[in-house]
Amino acid sequence: MLARLSRLIPGLLLYGIADAFMIRAAVGVDSWTVFGQGVALHTGLSIGLLTNIIGLCVLLLWIPLRQRPGLGTILNILLVGPGIDLGLWLLPAPEALWARIAFFAIGLLLLAVASGIYIGAHLGPGPRDGLMTGIHARFGTPLWIGRTGVELTVLLIGWLLGGNVGLGTVAFALLIGPLCGITLPLFDPERRRADRLARAAAADPARSATPTGEIPLPA
Repeated sequence: MLARLSRLIPGLLLYGIADAFMIRAAVGVDSWTVFGQGVALHTGLSIGLLTNIIGLCVLLLWIPLRQRPGLGTILNILLVGPGIDLGLWLLPAPEALWARIAFFAIGLLLLAVASGIYIGAHLGPGPRDGLMTGIHARFGTPLWIGRTGVELTVLLIGWLLGGNVGLGTVAFALLIGPLCGITLPLFDPERRRADRLARAAAADPARSATPTGEIPLPA
């Protein structure tokens, strides 16, 4: 548990700082941050605090979906918001377009790395990720439909409230999946072990199989 927490907590704070890089870039952010920015414009609250509040509200939606949060879920709600506010406090707002694009690229890469670190701790999904899987489990909706529906809904509401939608929003939607496809196994020892076992089984099924013919998986 201590080893998992030593990955989870820095990963969540880094996630918030990565968000701050993309916010400072001002070329468009992901849908949930667009929503947070829109609400911030009308409430005067910081984007970090609103990230915490929105995460808590999303967690309440887990109740009718019969989802159970883990320790990582709670820490996600508590730490990503302060990470955003810390990053916004530390980072300047670049003016030149090349600098803004560089800030966005740094933020996107850091966010993919942070996702790999905190998800690899296996201490529970973030509130938004759990909402998607909960919709799938409760209603049988394909994961991609549930996720797309929720993401588009919060993006539209955030845009109508004045959130920053731009080319960065599109770039995030297109690139975050492939980038996380690289970072998730890179920062997940259990996933790497499972992949090694799968490769060994494919290379020599007779040697890798158990007496019942099943491939052993990590606990």
